Amino acid sequence: MTVEFRLLDDIQALIAGETVDIGHTRQRTVLAALLVDANRVVPVDQLVDRVWGEHRLPARPANTVQTYISLLRRALAGAEDVTIAWRSNGYQLSVDPAAVDLHLYRDLIDRARGTEDDAHAVSLFKRAFGLWRGQPFGVLDTSWLTSVRAALEEERYNAQLDLTDVQLRSGHHAELLTELSDRVALHPLDERLTGQLMLALYRSGRQADALRHYERIRRRLVDELGADPSQPLRSLHQRMLAAHPDLAAPERRTTTSTAPAPMPRQLPAPPRTFTGRARELAELSAALDAAGRDGTVMISVIGGAGGVGKTWLALHWAHQNIDRFPDGQLYVNLRGFDPTAAPMPAAVALRGFLDAFQVDPGAIPADPDAQAGLYRSLVAGKRVLVVLDNAHDSAQAVPLLPGSPLCTVLVTSRHQLPGLVAGHDARPLTLDVLDPPDARELLVRHLGHHRLAAEPDAVAELVACCAGLPLALSILAARAASHPTFPLAVLAKELRLDCDRLNALNAGELSTNLRAVFAGSYYALGTAAALFELLGSAPGPDISLPAAASLAGLPPPATLDLLNRLERAHLVQQHRPGRYRMHDLIRLHATEQSHRHPPATLDAAHRRLIDFYVHTAAAGDHLLEPYRPRVELGQPEPGCVPLPPAGPTAATEWFTAEHPCLLAAQEWANDRGWDTAVWRLAWTLHTFHRRQGHLHLQITTWQVGLGAARRLGEHTIEAQAHRWLGDAFTRAQRHSEAHDHLQRALTLAEQSNDVQGQAHTHHALAWAWELRGDDHHALLHATHALRLYQLLADPVGEARALNQAGWHHARLGDYASARSLCEQALVLNRRQRDLDGEAATGDSLGYIAHQTGRHTDALRLYRHTLTLFRRVGNTYQEADTLDRLGQTHLALGRHAEARHAWSQALELYHAQRRTDDIGRVRQHLARLDC
Repeated sequence: MTVEFRLLDDIQALIAGETVDIGHTRQRTVLAALLVDANRVVPVDQLVDRVWGEHRLPARPANTVQTYISLLRRALAGAEDVTIAWRSNGYQLSVDPAAVDLHLYRDLIDRARGTEDDAHAVSLFKRAFGLWRGQPFGVLDTSWLTSVRAALEEERYNAQLDLTDVQLRSGHHAELLTELSDRVALHPLDERLTGQLMLALYRSGRQADALRHYERIRRRLVDELGADPSQPLRSLHQRMLAAHPDLAAPERRTTTSTAPAPMPRQLPAPPRTFTGRARELAELSAALDAAGRDGTVMISVIGGAGGVGKTWLALHWAHQNIDRFPDGQLYVNLRGFDPTAAPMPAAVALRGFLDAFQVDPGAIPADPDAQAGLYRSLVAGKRVLVVLDNAHDSAQAVPLLPGSPLCTVLVTSRHQLPGLVAGHDARPLTLDVLDPPDARELLVRHLGHHRLAAEPDAVAELVACCAGLPLALSILAARAASHPTFPLAVLAKELRLDCDRLNALNAGELSTNLRAVFAGSYYALGTAAALFELLGSAPGPDISLPAAASLAGLPPPATLDLLNRLERAHLVQQHRPGRYRMHDLIRLHATEQSHRHPPATLDAAHRRLIDFYVHTAAAGDHLLEPYRPRVELGQPEPGCVPLPPAGPTAATEWFTAEHPCLLAAQEWANDRGWDTAVWRLAWTLHTFHRRQGHLHLQITTWQVGLGAARRLGEHTIEAQAHRWLGDAFTRAQRHSEAHDHLQRALTLAEQSNDVQGQAHTHHALAWAWELRGDDHHALLHATHALRLYQLLADPVGEARALNQAGWHHARLGDYASARSLCEQALVLNRRQRDLDGEAATGDSLGYIAHQTGRHTDALRLYRHTLTLFRRVGNTYQEADTLDRLGQTHLALGRHAEARHAWSQALELYHAQRRTDDIGRVRQHLARLDC
């Protein structure tokens, strides 16, 4: 995957556009020290000096550096062509220099200084400066970093002077006046800078001002340094006094050969606090380059939700590339989502463009099509940028599109504008929220490093509550700036409750009121508004199309049409095929709007959704474990259409995709006292949780389910809940709690004369005693379970009890009895086509073969067992079989195969958070290394 390293801001590493955790301050400094000298060896003693400087060294600094290097290698493992290697006396980080913003910056500056094409030089300089997103190395502070940072600032300052020389040479003196005046105020004794300002003033017809600036610096140099101006500055002064012809302003390059035409400059000021968006900026520039090669108009549609920073990006890019549009820049806010007024008619915007070119009103035709033709004629052959901000739809934007391939168009909209994409070859560019580092940097640019550094916990909470939405962050910053002495924790407290969050995100004006901004999108929804409201109130982090259809009580095709409309409006995001989610703050707004529905309507919608999850999950659970007793569900709510999975594999995939939503649905139902749905969801999740090793979630869902069963007052359900909760505690090695719940389950089953419940509970107790290390008690319960299953004529239960009894005989050393019982179990497993039971029995027979020295047979049995466990998705028992397979490989002297099996087992144990098993397998692997 592609990698990008950022040093010209907070130190960051991004792989495939995603930020990588590169560790704490010292570790980040190690990375910076290697990246500054990328592709060169940095000796260890030099690394130590760079990282600690004058600070106290650790006891073994070289070892500490080695540890940091190992952690960095692990963090960057997914990056292509990036290595950190030991070279004789130090470390070398090998990487494409273009992937490191510092080296890319220097390369761009060198290329800009080396080209004779001034327009190209300006473009290269601007691209280079665009890589600076903040202070190099962020807030990291060692003596080495401070010196490098100072050197970089000096490099940048000199490069800015070089850029100014090129711009003056190209005739851009008028545009430079304000910037040069500000810079001279900061650097009043810089003679080169003063000379540039004097030349810009002179060429703008302000000779007297230029001469006054010379006199001002001459006096300061004499007073403060006791020196006269340098020879170049004195020479410039003399030539100005003589009105030397070589000081005359050069003609601006233009693409027209006729009389000079007005050059509109309508762009609003660049956003001062612009942050991040490096990928999007590069994509816009690449699109412009491609359009130039193809001879077409570049039209880019920047889409995204309200407040995500579309206009921000468009204006920042426009100002970064302003020299590529020497014939003018047109801008109009089309007000497509203004909550207080209708969208601007295209004819009004078009007339504004004609006025910008100073067209005589008497020469403007009355017909709108003729006006559009006149507009296209005016920009033909010119390099003009057209920014159409906040377009409501394609129809509003089309009349404002130029026809000249030299022009460039940026359109921003909360809608996707497929008409522009399909009919005019526009390139869509959808903005997502800022990642946490960029979100924090935005607050830094508003409030400064010191204020944020003083309250890191409050800042983290502010960033989390805004979920990366630039407008929300800017509103908070505006509120914080208006009370500079207030702790940021006060704002964080306001945001803590969902019901108060949108109130807190209001700085007092429509443009800085997040609720009002969202309202502009909401009011434009039409008939899709009802689904938007329901989605906001639904449990779970996202929702599938079938679930949304049941929530809405509509057929899936009609629901898909509404979801597509919401997606085009950037109010939902289809983050995976067929799954939709909302930004947290948009969801809060949708939840507020959901109260427009009568309570009975909302209640019915939510019951349809919960029923969809319950009925679909029950069907999926039966596919995973067909021999488990089914729950009687009755009919779903009217309008709910469950979608049973097609088979066991599809059921596992469905549970995996819907798992967070199912957990949220149970919590939702529990909060509302819907106890029947609560225990049913615990039941339907049980097999998936057991096979996937979700031990802690299995405990949580059954604890909630047990509470619901008790409230329902049904002893059979309560006994089942105790049994499954006891089973979950057993797997989690919480033996005392497991024993209590299983004993309670057995008592309830005996009191109600539930023989099947007694058999299941004895089966569970056998395993519980095994994990406590007591195979004698385990065998007693397994034998009791076997007799009850045989009494019930339950072949599936009998097979599993036979295997369990055989397993315990094997654990006690009676391998002959063990093999006999397990072989009987295997016959029943295969007769019933119980793959999970067959796999468990195969694991037992593999263990018996291993213990009796038949290691080749054990390998064959374990491999077949793994195939079956993987087929049914039982990763919990797959891990145990892998552990035992490693033991057999070791017994055969096959150390590499043993390591592979144990490494796979360890990965699964980690995923299942099985601490004791992790420790045991680590010991196996450690002994292999001895």
